[in-house]
Amino acid sequence: MAEIVQDPLQPEQLPFAAPYNTLPTWAAVDWLALAWKDFKQAPRVSLTYGFTLTVLSYALSISSWYLGGALLLLSLLSGIVFVAPVFAIGLYSISYQINAGFKPKITYCLREGKRHLGNEMVFSVILLIIFLVWTKAGSGVHIFFPVESNPGFSDYLIFLTVGSLIGSIFAIVVFCASAFSLPMMMDRKADTVTAVISSVNAVINNKKAMMVWLAIVVIGVLLCFGSAFLAMPVVMPLLGYATWHGYKQTINAQQWKKNRKLNDDNPVLKQG
Repeated sequence: MAEIVQDPLQPEQLPFAAPYNTLPTWAAVDWLALAWKDFKQAPRVSLTYGFTLTVLSYALSISSWYLGGALLLLSLLSGIVFVAPVFAIGLYSISYQINAGFKPKITYCLREGKRHLGNEMVFSVILLIIFLVWTKAGSGVHIFFPVESNPGFSDYLIFLTVGSLIGSIFAIVVFCASAFSLPMMMDRKADTVTAVISSVNAVINNKKAMMVWLAIVVIGVLLCFGSAFLAMPVVMPLLGYATWHGYKQTINAQQWKKNRKLNDDNPVLKQG
């Protein structure tokens, strides 16, 4: 889908939210195909980034187990989906570097993250608050846990249903807010509020396409958990790259001034 090119406006002229494109239902499949193409172009960088996230996930899981046992570990694993978008911001940079013709470097991802630290911190605080509320809610759900000596599946049903409903509400809120906001903040000179509202607006007005994308994300997360994080080095880069391509096809952010990337100052990094 071609982007609508517009001249950047002055801050006081900018709209409250960026316009969005209307997406076909299966747009996310195209994003995933583009993500796989990016992965194949930079397998070493992709796997390195994914492996780092895997090690971090193991460290957090082990710490939770020793500090709070199975209940805290379950809450933490469920809450990872709330903070994962922040950890994926480096993947957006990698995808940008690849599509701009640069040789991707993780050091550039870290430096790009540092350049946008202010907006990232605001967004991270929002996610942290949601995550802490979810952790508290997840701990509270244990009151529905069956106390019988030999509980059957029906005894677990209320516990599982309540936990799933509460988790789904939190997850949908985070999904709408983070679907395209972080890529927009990295790509354009947009503040956190504008980026989040633009993301929510685009998601709400592309329900079918975003339901497909949400299903892909859920499957990816389940693969990571089901494989004890062993699939994460591949799955997380793919989801990150697909998110970047989804942003580029969905959000018309050309009215906001483009952030100059570090690579732009180093033409020698252009791939030959």
